[in-house]
Amino acid sequence: MIANIAFFACLFINFVINYLHFMHMFQLNSYSPREQFVWWKKNRGQMWLRALLPELFFIFIIVVNILFFTTFIGDVRHPDRLRDELFYRACPYIGACVNAVAAVISLLIHKPAKKKLVFTPRVIRMLVTTAIIYGAVCTVSYILLHATYNMYLAVAEMLVWFAVFMPCLANLVNKPIEKAINKRYINDARRIISELPNTTVIGITGSYGKTSTKFYLEKLLSAKYNVLMTPGSFNTTMGVVKVIRGSLNATHEIFLCEMGAKGVGEIKEICDIVHPKHSIITSIGEQHLETFGSVENIIKTKFEIADAVTDGTVFLNYDNEYIREHGTDKKHITYGIEGGDRDYSADNIKVTEKGTSFTVHHKGESVEFSTKLLGEHNVQNILGAIAVSHELGIPFSDLVYPVKRLDTVPHRMEILDKGSGVTVIDDAFNSNPAGARAALKTLSGFDALRILATPGMIELGEREYQLNKELGEYAADCCDIAILVGERQAPPIKEGLLAKGFPEDNIYVAKDLDDAMKHAYSAQPGRNRVILLENDLPDNF
Repeated sequence: MIANIAFFACLFINFVINYLHFMHMFQLNSYSPREQFVWWKKNRGQMWLRALLPELFFIFIIVVNILFFTTFIGDVRHPDRLRDELFYRACPYIGACVNAVAAVISLLIHKPAKKKLVFTPRVIRMLVTTAIIYGAVCTVSYILLHATYNMYLAVAEMLVWFAVFMPCLANLVNKPIEKAINKRYINDARRIISELPNTTVIGITGSYGKTSTKFYLEKLLSAKYNVLMTPGSFNTTMGVVKVIRGSLNATHEIFLCEMGAKGVGEIKEICDIVHPKHSIITSIGEQHLETFGSVENIIKTKFEIADAVTDGTVFLNYDNEYIREHGTDKKHITYGIEGGDRDYSADNIKVTEKGTSFTVHHKGESVEFSTKLLGEHNVQNILGAIAVSHELGIPFSDLVYPVKRLDTVPHRMEILDKGSGVTVIDDAFNSNPAGARAALKTLSGFDALRILATPGMIELGEREYQLNKELGEYAADCCDIAILVGERQAPPIKEGLLAKGFPEDNIYVAKDLDDAMKHAYSAQPGRNRVILLENDLPDNF
């Protein structure tokens, strides 16, 4: 009895440690079995390290039972009571030790999470389902296999290894329940939207720039209207539904709804709930290629927000080649900073360490704007916000001061003065090829030791290596020191840097961000420095 209690206690601890880890990854992968499978493939080594000892113990019990004791139908091959009794008593103790060691290994290889597992109602339901499945299998195996020299221990041990797949299994079992719950919440959100005919919904999407544009637009529109925006990155279907049910009411004149997607049809799904009056497409680029499959699918998905507009206006960033070439037959207004025929254009862009100034042109009218934000890409996003605000009745003169007061969006080219001649540009939000180039172009303009710290770009499918190599090639002319975070991501960026003649002595491969920052602060002491943090991989990478 004591041996069994010790075994199941250690097994339970080992199972919980690993199960919560894989549940955390499943949550970060948007509860998508497809994304979880991709994550499994990329992290096979970690999975085997966590499961190796339990798997060996499982095999040990099976082999010993088959070779020396009984077959699965109970025929005794080598009757030896003493030997049988010793094995029967020793097995749980061995299993307890194995699981204790395995649990310690799992804890040792575990890295502190930047974004911890959130015990949402959905996760709690999955935990309950897992407990029911696990308890049922253990109970049945004990009843049926208890007399067969601890075969039930092998079954229990197998379930510890199965912790890898258990979140997906629990999700599959709960799918009808989750679908019913989500449908109820979505219908409630639709009802709320239908009861607010005086609230104008503006949908915002893009491969990049959508969150920044949303934040800027909220500040500018607030000069005249009562505005609600989806906070942070609440840009999934259920994220938008949660905001509508929890915050939107009749006092809001405008609802800014950011819409993100990792697959075709996901933006249409949100549009079918909120029915945007106007929409903005900030950009289209090679991002989330791993889940979209192709740029064509990205274009199709982003323009779902334009297709949803019936009697309103679609605002298009015509600096983006994909947007410009695709176009729309809906009423639309274009904006951009690269010249050409634009309804709203910006030029005379001057970037200093204190901010950016630019001139906006529209129908013969020209207005000077300035902002403490850095970079041409910020001008592009601000210009989109100015265009929407002006079309909704706010004069340019009433937008000059709000533009001047705009703050950086957290982790998107956020300037952090660290004192002692150190400036950090925090551009740690998920990177993409166009955004990374824009950030590097800004870095290149500083008169100081220019340091790039990056783990590279992810979720780019088969193009990932090539695009990271091109990032290295572009960075070679923009920085003095390149710190590549993580040995696994470093090779393509390093290859690109060296291909452009970047000094190898100025390339450092850091094991993690702390190591990268220590090197960034210590390199070439005595010089003022600007450190660009370009991208920060989430916990599932």
